[in-house]
Amino acid sequence: MTGGAAHSENDEASGFLLVHFVEDHRGHGERVYFSLSDGDPTRWARLNDGDPVLESLLGTTGVRDPFLVEGDDEYFIIATDLRVYGGDGQGWDVWKRHGSRSLIVWRSTDLTQWSEPWMLEVVGPEAGMAWAPEAVYDAQRREFFVFWASTLFGEDDPDHAGDTYSRILGAWTPDFRSIRDPRVLIDYGRDVIDTTMQIHDGQVHRISKEDSGLADSRRVFHEVGSALEADDFTLVEARIADEAHSQIEGPLLFLDQGHGTWYLFVDQFAHRPQGYIALTTRDLHDGWTLLPADQFHMPPNTKHGSVLAVTRSQADRLRAAF
Repeated sequence: MTGGAAHSENDEASGFLLVHFVEDHRGHGERVYFSLSDGDPTRWARLNDGDPVLESLLGTTGVRDPFLVEGDDEYFIIATDLRVYGGDGQGWDVWKRHGSRSLIVWRSTDLTQWSEPWMLEVVGPEAGMAWAPEAVYDAQRREFFVFWASTLFGEDDPDHAGDTYSRILGAWTPDFRSIRDPRVLIDYGRDVIDTTMQIHDGQVHRISKEDSGLADSRRVFHEVGSALEADDFTLVEARIADEAHSQIEGPLLFLDQGHGTWYLFVDQFAHRPQGYIALTTRDLHDGWTLLPADQFHMPPNTKHGSVLAVTRSQADRLRAAF
């Protein structure tokens, strides 16, 4: 591998890399795709002629919800091990009870050359699955805090037959080869999935999906707290983007630092083509404003991923490689 995650002081910020999968109910889009924005997070183009960049032949042979995280001198992509189309066909209830408890992981030092994937088991047999993983890097600890959604079952229910719901679990890892002491981060007594987190001004902002059809469901909701593992999170806004679509999940949160604008992409799956819609804010405490559809341009069926700000030289290398 060549290159490195360290950036030259003279290397200007150039744009954003979106790592994602593609909704394709007729083919095989449950692989890793790259899309690039040339400095404008409202306009995206798929790299590699629209073909996937990475594929897993491990586990279920499908990857969903890929997340790209940067360490000191390396990058990792972590993803859900699940193949909905062309897989075992068991359906969502079975996958939530008896799905993969491992993540699929790739490593790179330059965003263009990637290792072979490996599997990382993040939770024991008491869990039904491990979905939608994300991670935050702590430079002082030189470790990653990885978190994901799991259903959990009691010791008296080894067949996972009883009622349950998804919680968000988290654990520390230095290298995504092993984890230490996973614990429950979010447990509201209802299904919560798809949590994303950003640290800003000494606070942790996390946005999740309450996956219930109840009248008082928070749907996609935004909270703020004092630390990644804190118990003091308070609600900022609930039912985000409800006015746009009836079915929304997969929140993706990032800052366009050059313009001081925060972007929240949420994944609508109410109708085809599926894919992201965008919201913005200048202040994370002020709530979110929907971006009109004619002001947001992204290839259809771009699904549940993550965004990384890239420099000019990184963007050039990505275009050359893909």
